[in-house]
Amino acid sequence: MKKIGFLSFGHWSPQSRTRSAADALLETIDLAQAAEQLGADGAYVRVHHFARQLASPFPLLAAIGARTKRIEIGTAVIDMRYENPLYMAEDAGAADLIAGGRLQLGISRGSPEQVIDGWRYFGYQPAEGESDADMGRRHAEVLLDLLRGQGFAQPNPRPMFPNPPGLLRLEPYSEGLRDRIWWGAGSNATAVWAARLGMNLQSSTLKNDETGEPFHVQQAAQIRAYRDAWKQAGHTRTPRVSVSRSIFPLVDDRDRAYFGREGQQQDQIGYLDEQTRAIFGRSYAAEPDALIEQLKADEAIAEADTLLLTIPNQLGVDYNAHVIEAILTHVAPPLGWR
Repeated sequence: MKKIGFLSFGHWSPQSRTRSAADALLETIDLAQAAEQLGADGAYVRVHHFARQLASPFPLLAAIGARTKRIEIGTAVIDMRYENPLYMAEDAGAADLIAGGRLQLGISRGSPEQVIDGWRYFGYQPAEGESDADMGRRHAEVLLDLLRGQGFAQPNPRPMFPNPPGLLRLEPYSEGLRDRIWWGAGSNATAVWAARLGMNLQSSTLKNDETGEPFHVQQAAQIRAYRDAWKQAGHTRTPRVSVSRSIFPLVDDRDRAYFGREGQQQDQIGYLDEQTRAIFGRSYAAEPDALIEQLKADEAIAEADTLLLTIPNQLGVDYNAHVIEAILTHVAPPLGWR
């Protein structure tokens, strides 16, 4: 059994079916409801700042949580360079309580941005001798500590409202959320770091090109390194691992019109910055029988317990629900995912 969810970037533009920010937000809620009805397991959103995409995630996650009953809701990922960990702990706790403990919060040090050093506009600066990536990981460690729910703040001796005894923690506190934090790792080293800290692992459609092997082979090796580090750290619970993929079964004329032409059938190489060579995983689009055979060969999907389907949200709720249903109906059962 493999959990299957969708991942939306929430793109919007006046030229698409998703014409405004309001459309992107409301359609994401509608798609989460549709995905739950179809039997999917997760509704995840990507966070990008300074872009016509989804940004502030917690109001959206809370709304999805209030409109659904079973489906996991989450992020993949929130850029921690932009985050105040204390405010984030409060927002995450509230969203998780509204959803009844279904929040799966993916965080990371971030990715290439729309603007130069956008986190500076949010009021954050790396400390002396620290890179922006170091700052993002530091913010993440503060968040993890806060989510333990331990008191740390000295209470006012003359408070407006009565306090419980001892040091105070942030509220609202949601029990168990600390175990549902995921780290989006772009390298093997950061996957190992996440394992040591007890975070679940999210691995997307790109990673640092560390060996020159095909993307799915490198990603599978990253997952195995993560699990080895988890075991060595002595954690008692079983960690979760997700991978993201673009997968489109060609089952009707709409699918063939959108994705039937030869697309990105091979991995791509690019540079995230001057020093970082990255490998981008291929997309999958084929008739169901051919698609099943292609996916059987993907080593990283086989290693993961959760698959996030990156969706073309600008094509609308109905079409994306159709794609999810086609995968759950025609692809997942023969592969043993269902």
